[in-house]
Amino acid sequence: MGGRRPSGRAHQVPPTERQSVSDLTDLTALPADFTWGVATASYQIEGAVAEDGRSPSIWDTFSHTPGTIDNGDTGDVACDHYHRVPEDIGLMKRLGVGAYRFSLAWPRVVPGGDGPVNKAGLAFYDRLVDGLLEAGITPFATLYHWDLPQTLQDRGGWPARDTAEHFAAYASAVAERLGDRVKDWATLNEPLCSAWIGHLDGSMAPGVRDLTAAVRASFHLHLGHGLAVEAIRAASSDARIGIVNNLSPIEPATDSEADHAAAVRADGHTNRWWLDPIHGRGYPQDMLDLYGVELPERPGDLATIAAPLDWLGLNYYFRQIVQDDPAGTAPYARQIAVPDARHTHMGWEVHADGLEQLLIRLTDEYGARRVYVTENGSAFPDTVRPDGTIDDPERARYLDEHLAACARAVAKGAPLAGYFAWSLLDNFEWAYGYDKRFGLVHVDYATQLRTIKASGHHYADLIRSVRSSGGGEGT
Repeated sequence: MGGRRPSGRAHQVPPTERQSVSDLTDLTALPADFTWGVATASYQIEGAVAEDGRSPSIWDTFSHTPGTIDNGDTGDVACDHYHRVPEDIGLMKRLGVGAYRFSLAWPRVVPGGDGPVNKAGLAFYDRLVDGLLEAGITPFATLYHWDLPQTLQDRGGWPARDTAEHFAAYASAVAERLGDRVKDWATLNEPLCSAWIGHLDGSMAPGVRDLTAAVRASFHLHLGHGLAVEAIRAASSDARIGIVNNLSPIEPATDSEADHAAAVRADGHTNRWWLDPIHGRGYPQDMLDLYGVELPERPGDLATIAAPLDWLGLNYYFRQIVQDDPAGTAPYARQIAVPDARHTHMGWEVHADGLEQLLIRLTDEYGARRVYVTENGSAFPDTVRPDGTIDDPERARYLDEHLAACARAVAKGAPLAGYFAWSLLDNFEWAYGYDKRFGLVHVDYATQLRTIKASGHHYADLIRSVRSSGGGEGT
Protein backbone atom coordinates (compact mmCIF):
# COMPACT_ATOMS: atom_id res chain seq x y z
CA MET A 1 0.00 0.00 0.00
CA GLY A 2 3.04 2.24 0.19
CA GLY A 3 1.68 3.97 3.28
CA ARG A 4 -1.38 5.23 1.38
CA ARG A 5 -4.72 4.93 3.18
CA PRO A 6 -7.41 4.24 0.58
CA SER A 7 -10.79 5.58 1.58
CA GLY A 8 -13.83 3.35 2.02
CA ARG A 9 -17.51 3.59 2.84
CA ALA A 10 -19.58 0.95 4.58
CA HIS A 11 -22.37 -0.82 2.67
CA GLN A 12 -25.78 -1.20 4.30
CA VAL A 13 -27.73 -4.44 3.98
CA PRO A 14 -31.24 -3.43 2.90
CA PRO A 15 -33.83 -4.18 5.60
CA THR A 16 -35.65 -6.63 3.35
CA GLU A 17 -32.53 -8.78 3.15
CA ARG A 18 -31.78 -8.91 6.87
CA GLN A 19 -32.28 -12.16 8.69
CA SER A 20 -35.11 -12.34 11.19
CA VAL A 21 -34.32 -12.97 14.82
CA SER A 22 -34.45 -16.70 15.53
CA ASP A 23 -36.80 -17.95 18.20
CA LEU A 24 -34.19 -20.29 19.68
CA THR A 25 -34.80 -19.95 23.37
CA ASP A 26 -35.91 -17.42 25.91
CA LEU A 27 -33.00 -15.00 25.76
CA THR A 28 -34.78 -12.82 28.31
CA ALA A 29 -33.20 -15.17 30.85
CA LEU A 30 -30.16 -12.95 30.36
CA PRO A 31 -29.86 -10.40 33.18
CA ALA A 32 -31.32 -6.93 32.81
CA ASP A 33 -27.86 -5.33 32.92
CA PHE A 34 -26.39 -7.74 30.35
CA THR A 35 -23.51 -6.28 28.34
CA TRP A 36 -23.68 -6.66 24.55
CA GLY A 37 -20.31 -6.13 22.92
CA VAL A 38 -17.80 -6.80 20.20
CA ALA A 39 -14.08 -7.47 20.51
CA THR A 40 -10.84 -6.89 18.60
CA ALA A 41 -7.08 -6.99 19.24
CA SER A 42 -4.45 -4.36 18.53
CA TYR A 43 -2.06 -6.18 16.17
CA GLN A 44 -4.96 -7.73 14.27
CA ILE A 45 -6.57 -4.42 13.29
CA GLU A 46 -4.47 -1.32 13.99
CA GLY A 47 -1.79 -1.30 11.31
CA ALA A 48 0.45 1.80 11.51
CA VAL A 49 3.19 -0.43 12.91
CA ALA A 50 5.94 2.17 12.52
CA GLU A 51 3.99 5.38 13.17
CA ASP A 52 4.09 7.79 16.10
CA GLY A 53 6.90 6.03 17.90
CA ARG A 54 5.60 2.46 17.96
CA SER A 55 8.40 -0.13 18.10
CA PRO A 56 8.29 -3.67 16.65
CA SER A 57 6.50 -6.39 18.56
CA ILE A 58 7.19 -10.11 18.48
CA TRP A 59 4.34 -10.41 15.99
CA ASP A 60 5.97 -7.91 13.63
CA THR A 61 9.10 -10.05 13.75
CA PHE A 62 7.24 -13.35 13.47
CA SER A 63 4.98 -12.29 10.62
CA HIS A 64 7.97 -11.05 8.63
CA THR A 65 9.78 -14.37 9.07
CA PRO A 66 9.38 -16.41 5.86
CA GLY A 67 7.13 -19.42 6.18
CA THR A 68 5.38 -18.48 9.40
CA ILE A 69 2.15 -16.88 8.08
CA ASP A 70 -0.16 -18.13 5.35
CA ASN A 71 0.30 -16.21 2.11
CA GLY A 72 3.18 -14.26 3.65
CA ASP A 73 0.69 -11.86 5.23
CA THR A 74 1.64 -9.37 7.96
CA GLY A 75 -0.19 -6.95 10.24
CA ASP A 76 1.59 -3.91 8.79
CA VAL A 77 -1.68 -2.36 7.59
CA ALA A 78 -4.34 -4.84 8.75
CA CYS A 79 -7.65 -2.91 9.00
CA ASP A 80 -5.91 0.47 9.26
CA HIS A 81 -7.91 1.01 12.44
CA TYR A 82 -5.27 3.43 13.71
CA HIS A 83 -6.47 5.94 11.13
CA ARG A 84 -10.14 4.90 11.08
CA VAL A 85 -11.29 4.97 14.68
CA PRO A 86 -14.27 7.32 14.09
CA GLU A 87 -15.53 5.12 11.24
CA ASP A 88 -15.18 1.95 13.30
CA ILE A 89 -16.93 3.48 16.31
CA GLY A 90 -19.71 4.43 13.90
CA LEU A 91 -20.01 0.78 12.88
CA MET A 92 -20.37 -0.22 16.53
CA LYS A 93 -23.16 2.31 16.97
CA ARG A 94 -24.97 0.91 13.95
CA LEU A 95 -24.69 -2.59 15.41
CA GLY A 96 -26.21 -1.31 18.64
CA VAL A 97 -23.54 -2.71 20.93
CA GLY A 98 -23.03 -1.16 24.34
CA ALA A 99 -19.41 -2.21 24.94
CA TYR A 100 -16.16 -2.61 23.02
CA ARG A 101 -13.34 -4.86 24.15
CA PHE A 102 -10.06 -3.69 22.61
CA SER A 103 -6.42 -4.28 23.45
CA LEU A 104 -3.58 -1.82 23.78
CA ALA A 105 -0.30 -2.39 21.96
CA TRP A 106 2.47 -2.43 24.57
CA PRO A 107 5.12 -1.38 21.98
CA ARG A 108 2.97 1.60 21.04
CA VAL A 109 2.71 2.78 24.65
CA VAL A 110 6.17 1.82 25.95
CA PRO A 111 8.34 1.25 22.84
CA GLY A 112 11.34 0.15 24.87
CA GLY A 113 9.32 -2.40 26.81
CA ASP A 114 10.32 -0.56 29.95
CA GLY A 115 11.27 3.05 30.53
CA PRO A 116 9.64 6.15 29.05
CA VAL A 117 6.00 6.19 27.98
CA ASN A 118 5.36 7.21 24.38
CA LYS A 119 2.96 10.13 24.66
CA ALA A 120 1.79 9.86 21.06
CA GLY A 121 1.04 6.16 21.42
CA LEU A 122 -0.93 6.57 24.62
CA ALA A 123 -2.76 9.54 23.11
CA PHE A 124 -4.19 7.21 20.46
CA TYR A 125 -5.95 5.18 23.14
CA ASP A 126 -7.03 8.40 24.83
CA ARG A 127 -8.83 9.38 21.63
CA LEU A 128 -10.31 5.91 21.23
CA VAL A 129 -11.72 5.88 24.78
CA ASP A 130 -13.13 9.40 24.44
CA GLY A 131 -14.75 8.47 21.13
CA LEU A 132 -16.34 5.36 22.63
CA LEU A 133 -17.74 7.24 25.60
CA GLU A 134 -19.11 9.98 23.35
CA ALA A 135 -20.90 7.24 21.40
CA GLY A 136 -22.34 5.70 24.57
CA ILE A 137 -20.13 2.61 24.30
CA THR A 138 -18.37 1.25 27.40
CA PRO A 139 -14.64 0.57 26.91
CA PHE A 140 -13.24 -2.77 28.09
CA ALA A 141 -9.44 -2.54 27.87
CA THR A 142 -7.14 -5.56 27.57
CA LEU A 143 -3.53 -4.80 28.41
CA TYR A 144 -1.89 -7.73 26.64
CA HIS A 145 -3.10 -9.51 23.52
CA TRP A 146 0.23 -11.09 22.56
CA ASP A 147 2.18 -8.14 21.08
CA LEU A 148 5.20 -8.16 23.40
CA PRO A 149 7.78 -5.49 22.49
CA GLN A 150 10.55 -7.21 20.54
CA THR A 151 13.14 -5.47 22.68
CA LEU A 152 11.88 -7.43 25.72
CA GLN A 153 11.91 -10.66 23.73
CA ASP A 154 15.54 -9.97 22.92
CA ARG A 155 16.16 -9.74 26.66
CA GLY A 156 14.49 -13.05 27.47
CA GLY A 157 10.77 -12.54 26.85
CA TRP A 158 8.16 -14.14 29.08
CA PRO A 159 10.50 -16.91 30.31
CA ALA A 160 12.34 -14.08 32.14
CA ARG A 161 10.97 -12.64 35.38
CA ASP A 162 11.85 -9.08 34.40
CA THR A 163 9.14 -9.16 31.72
CA ALA A 164 6.44 -9.63 34.36
CA GLU A 165 7.77 -6.65 36.30
CA HIS A 166 7.94 -4.48 33.16
CA PHE A 167 4.37 -5.50 32.35
CA ALA A 168 3.21 -4.20 35.72
CA ALA A 169 4.92 -0.86 35.09
CA TYR A 170 3.24 -0.61 31.68
CA ALA A 171 -0.11 -1.47 33.28
CA SER A 172 0.41 1.28 35.85
CA ALA A 173 1.15 3.89 33.17
CA VAL A 174 -1.95 2.97 31.18
CA ALA A 175 -4.25 2.87 34.21
CA GLU A 176 -2.98 6.23 35.45
CA ARG A 177 -3.78 7.79 32.07
CA LEU A 178 -7.09 6.06 31.26
CA GLY A 179 -8.39 4.95 34.64
CA ASP A 180 -10.57 8.02 35.11
CA ARG A 181 -12.68 6.80 32.15
CA VAL A 182 -11.92 3.09 31.73
CA LYS A 183 -13.28 1.00 34.61
CA ASP A 184 -13.21 -2.49 33.08
CA TRP A 185 -9.78 -4.07 32.60
CA ALA A 186 -8.40 -7.41 31.50
CA THR A 187 -4.74 -8.04 32.23
CA LEU A 188 -3.98 -10.88 29.79
CA ASN A 189 -5.75 -12.41 26.83
CA GLU A 190 -5.35 -16.17 26.46
CA PRO A 191 -2.01 -16.70 28.23
CA LEU A 192 -2.29 -20.34 27.11
CA CYS A 193 -1.58 -19.23 23.55
CA SER A 194 1.35 -17.06 24.59
CA ALA A 195 2.95 -19.90 26.56
CA TRP A 196 1.94 -23.16 24.91
CA ILE A 197 1.50 -22.12 21.28
CA GLY A 198 4.22 -19.47 21.32
CA HIS A 199 6.83 -21.40 23.33
CA LEU A 200 5.93 -25.10 23.07
CA ASP A 201 4.22 -25.61 19.73
CA GLY A 202 6.03 -22.68 18.12
CA SER A 203 3.33 -21.84 15.59
CA MET A 204 2.75 -18.41 17.10
CA ALA A 205 5.15 -15.67 18.12
CA PRO A 206 7.85 -15.87 19.29
CA GLY A 207 8.03 -19.29 17.60
CA VAL A 208 9.92 -21.20 20.33
CA ARG A 209 9.66 -24.98 20.81
CA ASP A 210 10.93 -25.70 24.29
CA LEU A 211 8.95 -27.14 27.21
CA THR A 212 11.08 -25.49 29.89
CA ALA A 213 10.72 -22.09 28.24
CA ALA A 214 6.98 -22.65 27.89
CA VAL A 215 6.45 -23.51 31.56
CA ARG A 216 8.58 -20.59 32.71
CA ALA A 217 6.66 -18.30 30.36
CA SER A 218 3.35 -19.54 31.75
CA PHE A 219 4.47 -18.76 35.30
CA HIS A 220 5.70 -15.28 34.47
CA LEU A 221 2.55 -14.51 32.52
CA HIS A 222 0.59 -15.35 35.65
CA LEU A 223 2.99 -13.35 37.79
CA GLY A 224 2.70 -10.37 35.42
CA HIS A 225 -1.07 -10.66 35.68
CA GLY A 226 -0.97 -10.53 39.49
CA LEU A 227 1.46 -7.63 39.55
CA ALA A 228 -0.67 -5.77 37.01
CA VAL A 229 -3.79 -6.26 39.15
CA GLU A 230 -1.96 -4.55 42.02
CA ALA A 231 -0.74 -1.76 39.73
CA ILE A 232 -4.19 -1.05 38.27
CA ARG A 233 -5.84 -0.99 41.69
CA ALA A 234 -3.19 1.44 42.94
CA ALA A 235 -3.86 3.76 40.01
CA SER A 236 -7.65 3.39 39.87
CA SER A 237 -9.41 2.37 43.06
CA ASP A 238 -12.75 1.73 41.36
CA ALA A 239 -11.34 -0.44 38.58
CA ARG A 240 -13.04 -3.75 37.77
CA ILE A 241 -10.33 -6.23 36.83
CA GLY A 242 -10.35 -9.67 35.24
CA ILE A 243 -8.29 -12.05 33.13
CA VAL A 244 -9.29 -13.75 29.88
CA ASN A 245 -8.70 -17.48 29.37
CA ASN A 246 -9.52 -19.62 26.37
CA LEU A 247 -11.00 -22.86 27.67
CA SER A 248 -12.33 -26.06 26.13
CA PRO A 249 -14.41 -28.95 27.43
CA ILE A 250 -12.31 -32.10 27.10
CA GLU A 251 -13.75 -35.51 26.28
CA PRO A 252 -12.01 -38.86 25.71
CA ALA A 253 -12.26 -40.31 22.21
CA THR A 254 -13.13 -43.78 23.58
CA ASP A 255 -13.95 -45.44 26.87
CA SER A 256 -10.43 -46.82 27.14
CA GLU A 257 -8.44 -46.13 30.28
CA ALA A 258 -5.66 -44.61 28.19
CA ASP A 259 -7.99 -42.10 26.51
CA HIS A 260 -9.61 -41.16 29.82
CA ALA A 261 -6.17 -40.49 31.28
CA ALA A 262 -5.31 -38.44 28.18
CA ALA A 263 -8.45 -36.37 28.71
CA VAL A 264 -7.41 -35.61 32.29
CA ARG A 265 -3.98 -34.49 31.08
CA ALA A 266 -5.47 -32.39 28.31
CA ASP A 267 -7.84 -30.75 30.78
CA GLY A 268 -4.89 -29.94 33.01
CA HIS A 269 -2.95 -28.48 30.10
CA THR A 270 -5.84 -26.46 28.64
CA ASN A 271 -7.97 -25.55 31.65
CA ARG A 272 -6.72 -26.33 35.16
CA TRP A 273 -3.19 -24.96 34.65
CA TRP A 274 -4.72 -21.57 33.83
CA LEU A 275 -7.58 -21.54 36.34
CA ASP A 276 -6.17 -23.11 39.50
CA PRO A 277 -3.35 -20.59 40.22
CA ILE A 278 -5.53 -17.49 39.85
CA HIS A 279 -8.01 -19.07 42.28
CA GLY A 280 -5.41 -19.62 44.95
CA ARG A 281 -5.01 -23.35 44.38
CA GLY A 282 -1.46 -23.25 43.09
CA TYR A 283 -0.46 -25.25 40.02
CA PRO A 284 -1.97 -28.72 39.50
CA GLN A 285 0.43 -31.29 40.92
CA ASP A 286 -0.31 -33.85 38.21
CA MET A 287 0.76 -31.34 35.56
CA LEU A 288 3.88 -30.31 37.47
CA ASP A 289 4.83 -33.97 37.55
CA LEU A 290 4.04 -34.38 33.86
CA TYR A 291 6.06 -31.37 32.70
CA GLY A 292 8.96 -32.08 35.04
CA VAL A 293 9.98 -28.42 34.99
CA GLU A 294 10.72 -26.56 38.22
CA LEU A 295 8.74 -23.35 38.50
CA PRO A 296 10.78 -20.13 38.91
CA GLU A 297 8.77 -19.35 42.02
CA ARG A 298 9.80 -16.96 44.79
CA PRO A 299 8.14 -16.50 48.19
CA GLY A 300 4.87 -14.62 47.83
CA ASP A 301 4.49 -15.24 44.09
CA LEU A 302 1.50 -17.58 44.37
CA ALA A 303 -0.35 -15.06 46.53
CA THR A 304 0.37 -12.35 43.96
CA ILE A 305 -0.91 -14.58 41.15
CA ALA A 306 -4.12 -15.20 43.13
CA ALA A 307 -4.92 -11.51 43.57
CA PRO A 308 -8.71 -11.11 43.98
CA LEU A 309 -10.54 -10.44 40.71
CA ASP A 310 -13.84 -8.79 39.89
CA TRP A 311 -14.64 -11.02 36.92
CA LEU A 312 -13.46 -13.86 34.71
CA GLY A 313 -13.31 -13.71 30.92
CA LEU A 314 -14.08 -16.83 28.89
CA ASN A 315 -13.09 -17.19 25.25
CA TYR A 316 -14.80 -20.19 23.70
CA TYR A 317 -14.45 -21.66 20.23
CA PHE A 318 -14.45 -25.47 20.36
CA ARG A 319 -14.37 -28.58 22.53
CA GLN A 320 -11.59 -31.15 22.34
CA ILE A 321 -12.07 -34.85 21.77
CA VAL A 322 -8.73 -36.44 22.59
CA GLN A 323 -6.96 -39.79 22.47
CA ASP A 324 -3.79 -40.98 24.11
CA ASP A 325 -0.66 -39.99 22.20
CA PRO A 326 2.40 -41.33 24.08
CA ALA A 327 4.71 -40.53 21.15
CA GLY A 328 3.68 -36.86 21.08
CA THR A 329 4.57 -33.92 23.28
CA ALA A 330 3.02 -32.76 26.56
CA PRO A 331 0.22 -33.37 27.42
CA TYR A 332 0.53 -36.52 25.26
CA ALA A 333 -3.06 -36.23 24.08
CA ARG A 334 -4.01 -35.76 20.44
CA GLN A 335 -7.16 -33.91 19.45
CA ILE A 336 -9.15 -35.83 16.85
CA ALA A 337 -11.75 -34.73 14.36
CA VAL A 338 -15.42 -35.21 15.19
CA PRO A 339 -17.15 -37.13 12.40
CA ASP A 340 -20.36 -35.77 10.88
CA ALA A 341 -20.04 -32.47 12.73
CA ARG A 342 -20.40 -28.94 11.40
CA HIS A 343 -17.11 -27.11 11.20
CA THR A 344 -16.06 -23.51 10.70
CA HIS A 345 -13.53 -22.38 8.11
CA MET A 346 -10.88 -22.90 10.81
CA GLY A 347 -11.74 -26.60 10.91
CA TRP A 348 -13.21 -26.17 14.40
CA GLU A 349 -16.29 -28.14 15.37
CA VAL A 350 -19.40 -26.07 16.05
CA HIS A 351 -20.47 -27.23 19.52
CA ALA A 352 -22.47 -24.59 21.39
CA ASP A 353 -23.19 -26.93 24.32
CA GLY A 354 -19.52 -26.61 25.25
CA LEU A 355 -20.01 -22.94 26.08
CA GLU A 356 -22.81 -23.78 28.48
CA GLN A 357 -20.67 -26.51 30.08
CA LEU A 358 -17.77 -24.14 30.68
CA LEU A 359 -19.95 -21.41 32.17
CA ILE A 360 -21.42 -23.94 34.59
CA ARG A 361 -17.95 -25.28 35.45
CA LEU A 362 -16.62 -21.82 36.24
CA THR A 363 -19.63 -21.32 38.49
CA ASP A 364 -19.70 -24.68 40.28
CA GLU A 365 -16.03 -25.64 40.42
CA TYR A 366 -14.37 -22.23 40.71
CA GLY A 367 -17.08 -20.20 42.41
CA ALA A 368 -17.18 -17.50 39.76
CA ARG A 369 -19.21 -14.48 40.82
CA ARG A 370 -19.14 -12.62 37.50
CA VAL A 371 -18.24 -13.93 34.06
CA TYR A 372 -18.09 -12.42 30.59
CA VAL A 373 -17.91 -14.35 27.36
CA THR A 374 -15.10 -12.14 26.12
CA GLU A 375 -14.75 -13.86 22.74
CA ASN A 376 -16.96 -16.19 20.75
CA GLY A 377 -17.30 -16.27 17.00
CA SER A 378 -16.80 -18.14 13.76
CA ALA A 379 -14.85 -17.91 10.53
CA PHE A 380 -16.65 -18.74 7.31
CA PRO A 381 -15.85 -17.85 3.69
CA ASP A 382 -17.78 -14.76 2.64
CA THR A 383 -19.00 -13.84 -0.83
CA VAL A 384 -19.65 -10.22 -1.71
CA ARG A 385 -22.72 -9.99 -3.93
CA PRO A 386 -22.79 -7.74 -6.99
CA ASP A 387 -24.78 -5.20 -4.96
CA GLY A 388 -22.05 -5.19 -2.29
CA THR A 389 -24.02 -7.06 0.38
CA ILE A 390 -22.85 -10.20 2.20
CA ASP A 391 -25.19 -12.95 3.31
CA ASP A 392 -23.59 -15.29 5.89
CA PRO A 393 -26.30 -17.47 7.42
CA GLU A 394 -23.82 -19.91 9.00
CA ARG A 395 -22.28 -17.15 11.11
CA ALA A 396 -25.72 -15.91 12.16
CA ARG A 397 -26.73 -19.44 13.13
CA TYR A 398 -23.54 -19.77 15.15
CA LEU A 399 -24.43 -16.60 17.08
CA ASP A 400 -27.95 -17.86 17.74
CA GLU A 401 -26.78 -21.22 19.05
CA HIS A 402 -24.10 -19.82 21.33
CA LEU A 403 -26.28 -17.07 22.76
CA ALA A 404 -28.90 -19.71 23.46
CA ALA A 405 -26.22 -21.67 25.33
CA CYS A 406 -25.47 -18.54 27.35
CA ALA A 407 -29.13 -18.18 28.28
CA ARG A 408 -29.35 -21.82 29.35
CA ALA A 409 -26.29 -21.37 31.56
CA VAL A 410 -27.80 -18.27 33.16
CA ALA A 411 -31.02 -20.19 33.84
CA LYS A 412 -28.89 -22.77 35.68
CA GLY A 413 -27.22 -20.14 37.85
CA ALA A 414 -24.16 -18.99 35.89
CA PRO A 415 -23.35 -15.33 36.74
CA LEU A 416 -22.93 -14.33 33.11
CA ALA A 417 -22.75 -10.55 32.77
CA GLY A 418 -22.10 -10.07 29.06
CA TYR A 419 -21.16 -11.40 25.63
CA PHE A 420 -18.56 -10.01 23.21
CA ALA A 421 -18.83 -11.28 19.65
CA TRP A 422 -15.54 -12.00 17.93
CA SER A 423 -15.00 -10.01 15.94
CA LEU A 424 -16.13 -6.54 15.00
CA LEU A 425 -13.99 -6.64 11.85
CA ASP A 426 -12.41 -9.23 9.61
CA ASN A 427 -8.74 -8.97 10.52
CA PHE A 428 -5.25 -10.45 10.55
CA GLU A 429 -5.93 -13.92 11.92
CA TRP A 430 -2.43 -14.61 13.25
CA ALA A 431 -0.70 -17.51 11.48
CA TYR A 432 -3.67 -17.82 9.09
CA GLY A 433 -3.15 -14.33 7.71
CA TYR A 434 -6.16 -12.72 6.06
CA ASP A 435 -7.77 -15.85 4.68
CA LYS A 436 -9.96 -16.57 7.72
CA ARG A 437 -12.75 -14.06 8.32
CA PHE A 438 -14.43 -13.77 11.73
CA GLY A 439 -15.94 -10.30 11.38
CA LEU A 440 -19.50 -9.13 11.71
CA VAL A 441 -18.16 -6.46 9.36
CA HIS A 442 -16.42 -7.45 6.12
CA VAL A 443 -13.18 -5.67 5.27
CA ASP A 444 -11.90 -5.34 1.72
CA TYR A 445 -8.22 -5.18 2.55
CA ALA A 446 -7.27 -3.58 -0.77
CA THR A 447 -9.60 -0.61 -0.30
CA GLN A 448 -10.41 -0.77 3.46
CA LEU A 449 -14.11 -0.72 2.52
CA ARG A 450 -16.18 -1.88 5.50
CA THR A 451 -19.45 -3.73 4.89
CA ILE A 452 -21.77 -4.87 7.66
CA LYS A 453 -22.59 -8.50 6.94
CA ALA A 454 -26.05 -9.99 7.35
CA SER A 455 -24.76 -11.60 10.56
CA GLY A 456 -23.86 -8.16 11.90
CA HIS A 457 -27.38 -6.92 11.29
CA HIS A 458 -28.67 -10.14 12.80
CA TYR A 459 -26.65 -9.51 15.96
CA ALA A 460 -28.09 -6.00 16.10
CA ASP A 461 -31.59 -7.45 15.71
CA LEU A 462 -30.94 -9.92 18.54
CA ILE A 463 -29.80 -7.10 20.82
CA ARG A 464 -32.86 -4.99 20.00
CA SER A 465 -35.20 -7.94 20.40
CA VAL A 466 -33.90 -8.94 23.83
CA ARG A 467 -33.86 -5.35 25.08
CA SER A 468 -37.40 -4.74 23.87
CA SER A 469 -38.58 -7.89 25.64
CA GLY A 470 -37.29 -6.61 28.96
CA GLY A 471 -34.10 -8.66 29.26
CA GLY A 472 -30.51 -7.63 28.73
CA GLU A 473 -31.21 -3.92 29.00
CA GLY A 474 -27.72 -2.94 30.11
CA THR A 475 -24.76 -1.76 28.10
